Amino acid sequence: MQHDMGDDDRLFEEAMNLIIRLQNDRSNPVALNMIRHWRALSPAHERTWAEVLEIHAMSGKVLTDQYQLESTPGISRRKLMLMGTLLVGTAAVGGLLGPGLIARASADFATTTAEIKRVALPDGSMITLGPDSGIKLAFNDRRRDIRLLYGMAFAEVAKDADRPFSVGVDEITATALGTAFDVSDDDGFVTISVDHGLVQVDASIVDRAQLSAGQWLRVDTNGRRFDRGTRNAGQIAVWRDGMIVADNEPISAVIARITRWQAGKVLIADPGLGSLPISGVFDLNQPLRALEAVVQPYGGRVRQISPWLTVITKI
Repeated sequence: MQHDMGDDDRLFEEAMNLIIRLQNDRSNPVALNMIRHWRALSPAHERTWAEVLEIHAMSGKVLTDQYQLESTPGISRRKLMLMGTLLVGTAAVGGLLGPGLIARASADFATTTAEIKRVALPDGSMITLGPDSGIKLAFNDRRRDIRLLYGMAFAEVAKDADRPFSVGVDEITATALGTAFDVSDDDGFVTISVDHGLVQVDASIVDRAQLSAGQWLRVDTNGRRFDRGTRNAGQIAVWRDGMIVADNEPISAVIARITRWQAGKVLIADPGLGSLPISGVFDLNQPLRALEAVVQPYGGRVRQISPWLTVITKI
């Protein structure tokens, strides 16, 4: 039986609904029987199911072996749209958004997409939060501790020799007295950059390091590696002025940073692309063009499938 584009779209929608039903309750015999019956209706149904499984695997979910089928190469626009719907469907049941919601709920100060907020702290210090960022404070008579729960923040520290000022991310802590520095957590890459003064960085994989003006240190919390370097101090935290400077950084980290200015989710469909290094200056006033500029040197392509999904692939 020959299907036109309308029939194809209908089949994809039906398959999407079935797979979301299955992921919500994988042992439900009713859902399993519905899927078996639906797949047996025609060869077109079976081909559509195979494509849905391919996309479902790309979204990070793996079905049981009895539902694995041979994948067909290539990604169509319809596939990308379905993948985005699957991601949103998973998020609706807590698969993607759970940790983010918990972090947001515990933040003392937070921002949304493309929002920058300047916050006066109780000790006279100032914190500038980047978009989609959140912090939690723990100030007392002995210490001034800030937890960067997600995102990025630039700290201008008021002098107080008796109370160290620190910003922590995961197991990494940056401590300063009378200084200004930037901390960013981008897809598991934590970067500390110093505008002026001195900052001491403590991390399990880094011997205690001291950074001065213009110096930066980047820790890969997943790969347990770190890099450090120097740039013009005037380039530190220029995201406050709508720019991002990347210095031989993984594409995934730079994309994660730009994504804070882009509504919806940005998905890198090719993991190998995300691990490649990129350097440059990128304009945050046009985040889609910035994303294109990041991946273009490696043949990457940016597709905005909907307001809630942007997908990056290799051509």
